[in-house]
Amino acid sequence: MKAAPIFSDVLLGLAVLLVLASALGVLVMPDAYQKLHFVTPAALVAPILVTLAIGVRMGLTENTGESCVALFFMVVAGPYLSHATMRAIRVREKGDWRPGGGGKAPEAEREQ
Repeated sequence: MKAAPIFSDVLLGLAVLLVLASALGVLVMPDAYQKLHFVTPAALVAPILVTLAIGVRMGLTENTGESCVALFFMVVAGPYLSHATMRAIRVREKGDWRPGGGGKAPEAEREQ
């Protein structure tokens, strides 16, 4: 038996374990800010492991290239998506994303 399929399966297994651990972290954490920290490994590290597994299993093929392109866009877009999500959470809670807060919180607007 060749080592490449075994190594590929190990990488895929690590990706699955990482996603399961991230999901458990999201379930356990009390607020959205802390939950967002546990999304990052599942959204960034697991796809890297899957892309490596594809590269090990298939070699340099069209599928590997497409996986690398998809991974590139995920790595580039991930921090922007996390930042936008964090800002949206803050706007929903505080009414404004800036530290001093310039607006009213949505609950304060409903009470008036």
